[in-house]
Amino acid sequence: MTSSPHPTADAPLTPPAPHSLSSAVLLKSAVDRIRTARPELADRVDLSSAQALLEFRAGIHTLGAVENETLVVVVVGHLDLLRWVRETCAFALALEPEAREAWRRSFTRTVYLAGRPSNLRERFTLTHVAGDGSTAWAGPAPSRATATLRRLLKVFEAPHELTARPPATVTVPGTGRSSPAIHRTLYIATAKVTVADALVHLNHLLAEAVLDGLIGPGDRLTLRFVPRLSGLDAQFAMLRVDTDVHHPDQLQTYAGLTTEV
Repeated sequence: MTSSPHPTADAPLTPPAPHSLSSAVLLKSAVDRIRTARPELADRVDLSSAQALLEFRAGIHTLGAVENETLVVVVVGHLDLLRWVRETCAFALALEPEAREAWRRSFTRTVYLAGRPSNLRERFTLTHVAGDGSTAWAGPAPSRATATLRRLLKVFEAPHELTARPPATVTVPGTGRSSPAIHRTLYIATAKVTVADALVHLNHLLAEAVLDGLIGPGDRLTLRFVPRLSGLDAQFAMLRVDTDVHHPDQLQTYAGLTTEV
């Protein structure tokens, strides 16, 4: 599954009041994400409505937003979602400032491939490998740098709907932070969301939360699976917003990271 290179949405918000995931809030999240990653693009186009945002996404190639694109490749051998969340944060935390900036400007684009990381170590440069060898990351790098790897492996497919499960808490790996670790809730929408699409949404949210300083080493994230995020009694520090699976001309929240709990 290939994540969309188009800027869809996950940017820090002024924490809204509970139950306030209105269309205006979703649009603001989407636009704030664009302004954070590529302010020069945001200043050139109309982003005043959901329809204008969708038109911006449709024409993003003509605006030069994907020139010299930087992307990450994730090779999935076995998917354990909780471990994957931990390792995604660990990968993003370990990136050098220059790599962080380049990936952020490409809207943290990520490509998901199916394969065994253990079979790739000798042929390819892997930036990060999960402790159990289940998943590996390559990049961030210009797209040409991972072209051979992407031709070798098939796209990771997981078309079944993400199922709800009991809440579970993971601790972000790493040490050396200057401030106390905190605890946040990570809400994940499941209604008509495939496992592959859930990885896309969660990856953008987690990676950008790390790059923006909202997630650090030692932080705890409690994952909660809900059909939809609307109506939750929660205050969000970051949202993942994309096209509504039910209404393609509207926006929907697929994941949300709360303020400290």
